[in-house]
Amino acid sequence: MDYEIKRDYYLEQLIKRKNNGLIKVVTGIRRCGKSFLLRTLYKKYLLETGVDESHIIEMAFDLFDNIDYRDPKTFYPWAKEQIKDEGKYYFLLDEVQLLKEFVSVLNGLADQKNCDVYVTGSNAKFLSKDIATEFGGRGDEIHMYPLSYLEFMTIYDGNRYDGWNEYITYGGIPLVVLAKTEEQKMEMLDNLLKETYIRDIVKRNKIRNIGEMETLLDVLSSAIGALTNPNKLQNTFKSVNKSKITSTTITKYIEYLEDAFLIEEASRYDIKGKSYIGTPMKYYFMDMGLRNSRINFRQMEVTHSMENVIYNELRMRGFRVDVGNLSIVEPGRDGKPIKRQLEVDFICNKGSKKYYIQSAYILGTEEKIAQEIRPFLKIKDSFKKIVITSDTPKPFYTDEGILMMNVYDFLLTPDSLDF
Repeated sequence: MDYEIKRDYYLEQLIKRKNNGLIKVVTGIRRCGKSFLLRTLYKKYLLETGVDESHIIEMAFDLFDNIDYRDPKTFYPWAKEQIKDEGKYYFLLDEVQLLKEFVSVLNGLADQKNCDVYVTGSNAKFLSKDIATEFGGRGDEIHMYPLSYLEFMTIYDGNRYDGWNEYITYGGIPLVVLAKTEEQKMEMLDNLLKETYIRDIVKRNKIRNIGEMETLLDVLSSAIGALTNPNKLQNTFKSVNKSKITSTTITKYIEYLEDAFLIEEASRYDIKGKSYIGTPMKYYFMDMGLRNSRINFRQMEVTHSMENVIYNELRMRGFRVDVGNLSIVEPGRDGKPIKRQLEVDFICNKGSKKYYIQSAYILGTEEKIAQEIRPFLKIKDSFKKIVITSDTPKPFYTDEGILMMNVYDFLLTPDSLDF
């Protein structure tokens, strides 16, 4: 049976931006579904709402047949030739980073009063992380992720517990999700990582010592949810691999992995001092399947996997997500004051909304519950505080006003943070 995976959240984002005068830029890791969103789901929407097919202009720059159109002197005249009348034209352009001088070309198209421009791109190096600046204030970014757990469950044939185990093991890359067997999923993830992502990063950034970068990827894969920085990573290389790699080189490699949307950095934020702390920080993988493939499906700690999935879900929902740090002073055993550092897994901000979130796979005992909520009790503001776990039967509030919620309710209900 062939499935069409609905990506309603992202489709709605495009629909909301229709004819807004800006260049709609869909970014995200390769193979996360950007092309399908734009050239299948959104095109279908346009046709169903009365747009004539002759007014939908498509170009996939990654196809060999279209390689000549990567030259702006070929593409731009061709694009203008497609505009035959005063009606609205919708340009759906795939992998636009392959088009030379794409910023000028797209701004030229968007300047036509009857053109609405949509593009996809797979790396932040060409499509700047600040899209608005890149396009002179005319860019409007929609960042796309692999399937969320909610999207995954729309086509998974089983209960949410089995679905969860599969999701945190093989991730949400649509091609992988649709594969029939575990062997196919593992082989596909391995091939994607080596033949698509790593090869692309090496080629784009002209990396000579591929082994070093791959070793760094191994180290980061083993350390999700752990605080680290380039200096710490350099020491790991030195002690384990006898490597002379510098922290500067490690920083560059991390930037390359972030540019390819393979990993994302979460900065530390001093809750009391209301300021960012330079280092260390945490790195999370945009897809758990790719992370697990990198470590040959070993080190499958569900604690760290759940934390990574929660981070991705929060980012999918449009939150800026930081790691919280709280310095407190309290009496030690001898009565003398001791300074301690408490951690809040995530501080989430979006507009006026702010949440503090702890990820705790199993609470189990009163002692464990006390440990998880302890940082919350030391925070003086009144923003909502939430513990997400796997063993809470249904959402409830503690006497301290802290929301306890299971991970399934959190992931399967889009407005779960407002319970």
